[in-house]
Order: sequence, then structure tokens, then C-alpha cells
Amino acid sequence: MAHIDLDDALPGLRALLRFRPETAGPLGALAETLLRGPGPLERGERELIAAYVSELNGCRFCSSSHSACAAAQLPGGMPLVQHVHADPDGAPIPAKLRALLAIAAAVQRGGREVAAEDVGAARRAGASDLEIHDTVLIAAAFCMFNRYVDGLATSAPSDPAAYAQIAERLVTEGYANLR
Repeated sequence: MAHIDLDDALPGLRALLRFRPETAGPLGALAETLLRGPGPLERGERELIAAYVSELNGCRFCSSSHSACAAAQLPGGMPLVQHVHADPDGAPIPAKLRALLAIAAAVQRGGREVAAEDVGAARRAGASDLEIHDTVLIAAAFCMFNRYVDGLATSAPSDPAAYAQIAERLVTEGYANLR
């Protein structure tokens, strides 16, 4: 049960954006820019960063929905996403993405947890300054989204099929019109 009067038929962030529609535009635009806008990282990689941070934060709704979005856009699908959640160092992903996930995990622990060594490792793996920037911003934004969703106790479906439907809509339609 949500902490405030939300439409429980709408899970997660959608219920919050419906409750306060004046925030829907800016928050949707932020998610659209970070996860689907022009950038050097593939959409599936950006979704994987969002899913990984959400998993680290224990946000079931965001982790499940962004894991499904990443799975829909990455060749390894859900088995790859689950492997990253369980063991990012052993997952069959490029070294650059592994280094970027380490930066995202540092951001999740706290902004000042990102060390020069983390950035250096990402650069040695081929990450550009823009990729490092975008990773930090995605991780920071998803810490905010996770706390927003969980802080108001929004509903989260238990059926994985619900997240596959959410992912299908987000992958094709995007985040700009989340209301």
C-alpha cells in the first residue's frame, strides 16, 4: 500500500507521475534523454546501467522494469542481465561496460566513492569522457528514481510478464509520455 493516495493500478513511477503531473514532463524528459537520446552508449547498455544501480538499491520495480528493457535490447537477453546482477565481474560483457558498471556501483554507494582508479580503469578499457559522464549521470538519476518510487511505497507487480509488457512499451514508445 502506497504511503500517499496513489492509483495502485499504475505501478511504480507512473503512479507518481499521475499523482503530480507537473513533474511528469521533466522526469520523463530526463529518462528519455539518459536512456534513449543520442549518446555513445547503446540503449541496452544504458538500460543495463539503470537496472544494475536499481538492483543495488533494492528497488524491485525499477530493477525489474529496466532489466526487462535491457534484456529486450541486448543480445544476451535476460540471462545476461541476471548474470550482470549476480556477478558483473564474471558476466560476458565488454571490459568497457564492466568498468562503467563499476563506476555506476561507486555512484550508488555515494558520489565521492568514484575514485580516480575507477575512471582510469574505464579509460584504459576504452571509455570516453562522455561515456563516463553519462554513466555517472544515469547512476545518480536512478538513485533518485529508486528512492522516489520506494520512498512512497508504490506498487510493484510480482509477475515478470508485467515487466516484459512495460519494457515493450518503453522500448518502442520511450519515456517522454509516461503519464
